[in-house]
Amino acid sequence: MPAVGGNGLPLASRLYKSRLLGLTLGFICVAFGMYPLSPPMWVWAWMLINAFVWPHVAFQISLRAAHPLRSERRSLLFDSFCGGFWVGAMHFNPLPSVTTLSMMSMNNVAIGGPRFMFVGWVAQALGLGTALLIFAPAFITVTTQAQVYACLPILMLYPMALGWICYRQAVTLARHKRELLALSRTDSLSGLLNHGAWKDHLDIEFQRCRRGPAGAAIALIDIDHFKTINDTYGHVTGDIVLRQLSKVLRQNLRTTDLAGRYGGDEFCVILPDMPLNRATEVMEALRDRFNALAYTQDPALRVSLSIGLALYQPAHADAISWLNDADQALYEAKSSGRNRVSAGQGSWLRSV
Repeated sequence: MPAVGGNGLPLASRLYKSRLLGLTLGFICVAFGMYPLSPPMWVWAWMLINAFVWPHVAFQISLRAAHPLRSERRSLLFDSFCGGFWVGAMHFNPLPSVTTLSMMSMNNVAIGGPRFMFVGWVAQALGLGTALLIFAPAFITVTTQAQVYACLPILMLYPMALGWICYRQAVTLARHKRELLALSRTDSLSGLLNHGAWKDHLDIEFQRCRRGPAGAAIALIDIDHFKTINDTYGHVTGDIVLRQLSKVLRQNLRTTDLAGRYGGDEFCVILPDMPLNRATEVMEALRDRFNALAYTQDPALRVSLSIGLALYQPAHADAISWLNDADQALYEAKSSGRNRVSAGQGSWLRSV
């Protein structure tokens, strides 16, 4: 009996193991249900093939299939057909029959939801009808004590195995979801927060500052004459410069600071609980380190940074007005000669 899985060959591998377990336990249940009926030898042979040969055949079919998921779905329907067949062959013995049909239905709903479960029921009905054509229709109303004990292993162990597979699958999906979320909020070139993610954090920081006495500063950082760098040295060199700046930001900021790529050659930083004079010192040190690093990498390459700083003010109506102050400070740094830090508090600006 198979269990839940994903797409492709990893699914076939997972279902191979669970089918081996399920059909082995199911064999015990069905064998004890069939034994009192003294079935012919071909029935025992088919029972052994279904339990111990079919799992390997189904796995090999999936390995060679162009679409392993479709192949496994067909194998699941064959499992359901066989389950219905054995219910009819056992003359509807209550506990073995209910155990067989419920385990098959549990598999089908786990792999394909309610719709596939209904398709599985159709396959079970076809198997049941086939058994009624081969065997004389009868109904056994009593499950013996031996048959009860024979059903216990599959009733106890297989749901545990299916639950474990579902749990592992849920953990994997949760990890993938976290990774996709991180990718959606990360700039692929710099590895920093992208524009939207950084703006979200800015809104959060603004609300934090508004609720209490804590303050913060934000910085907008622009690489001077970046277009000239691209035109002169090429976009590959331009990308190297961008990565150098992101590296300097990661190495020289606190763990609580949030750096992002605002767009193009412009970067942005949130500096929580940092007064403006300290933020100015940090940005000046960062500017010096970046200039020195770039010069070491290529003596012919001259790069510098213009940085605008803005401190949170209670007068700010929203995060955008706070960001506008940093943008005005950046404009002041660029218009007054570049390669400098300008710090602003509302309408008041000073160049460093």
